[in-house]
Amino acid sequence: MEKIPTSKSVVPLSVAGGPSTELGSDLASLLRSGMLSFQNVGSGLQKALTFEPLTSVKDLVIVGEGPAVQEIVQYCEDQTVRGYRFRGLFNDTQVEGELEAQRKGRVEAVKSFALQNKIDIVYCALPGTRREEITALMEFCERNTIRFRVIPSLESFIPVVKTFDLTFHGKVPVSKLRREPLDRARYRVFKRTFDILFSLGVIMFVFTWLFPILAILVKLSSRGPVFFKQMRLGRDNNEFVCWKFRSMRMNTEADVKQATKDDPRVTGIGRFLRRSNLDELPQFLNVLFGHMSIVGPRPHPLLLNDQYRDVIDKYMVRHFVRPGITGWAQVNGFRGETRTPELMERRVELDIWYLENWSFLLDLRIVLRTVTNMFGKDPNAY
Repeated sequence: MEKIPTSKSVVPLSVAGGPSTELGSDLASLLRSGMLSFQNVGSGLQKALTFEPLTSVKDLVIVGEGPAVQEIVQYCEDQTVRGYRFRGLFNDTQVEGELEAQRKGRVEAVKSFALQNKIDIVYCALPGTRREEITALMEFCERNTIRFRVIPSLESFIPVVKTFDLTFHGKVPVSKLRREPLDRARYRVFKRTFDILFSLGVIMFVFTWLFPILAILVKLSSRGPVFFKQMRLGRDNNEFVCWKFRSMRMNTEADVKQATKDDPRVTGIGRFLRRSNLDELPQFLNVLFGHMSIVGPRPHPLLLNDQYRDVIDKYMVRHFVRPGITGWAQVNGFRGETRTPELMERRVELDIWYLENWSFLLDLRIVLRTVTNMFGKDPNAY
């Protein structure tokens, strides 16, 4: 989908002095939008190359009570360097000891608190007899990109949900809902290092000479700016401006209608750009600024997220990692228009599979398949 630029995005040629001036304005806008993020690239690159952990503080709450709860709280207080911050406890009855002072309310109050305070992780210590409440809380967390952890208890040592990973916070075992390799700092550092080096290489050796050519072709194809920009959701639901070369004529359906086969809005050069993936080239700047990764789930327009988040199970789970220029779903034929909920559901399944099975070799495989697909005929590339 293409966004209609506002009046500020398009400067009349008679005022701007010609296409070259307007092109310069578009590029300047792109660089200004990423200026603050770009200031962090140098320090981020230094951290990545020296394998200094790129971590941030994760806010967490605990639902339920028991000896393990006190252990988790103590772990957070003793290991703040690991990035955990305890924000409160939720239980239907009073709890013994000092934790009562940190009880924020009943179990049902945790949802509104989590949304209002942007909680990152919910730890569940409820007994297995409250299966329905646990399941509802788990589904709430996944719809809102909040990680859900299970603290096993003596009366429900076998978790009520299927778990794939087990870690220890002090002496307390904590179960995750799924295996997430990129939840580990060293893997995130490794992936981010690859992203920075790869995007710098593309920008310096490809973008510098190919950009002027493509920019001129876009300007000649139809009236309007060189770039198309649209708000997308990134990792942990952080919004960012996603950049592409404009491939459509100016239209009033940009934010409500996906590109379809033989779409009359797509220009001649736009078809070439879309089929070859060259319209995504400016997103290497998004990667450098830290908004995106080379490989990951493709970022969807905000309207599409609102449409499917409550329809497709685990749809928002794909936002646990940075979105990518290319992804596992795209190289397996699920790119472009999603005509039915079933197609979107299959795309989400592939995105979650990638999240659970990430490896550097898998990223290299996806990049290679993306490059080879550029020279083939993809029926969904329109």
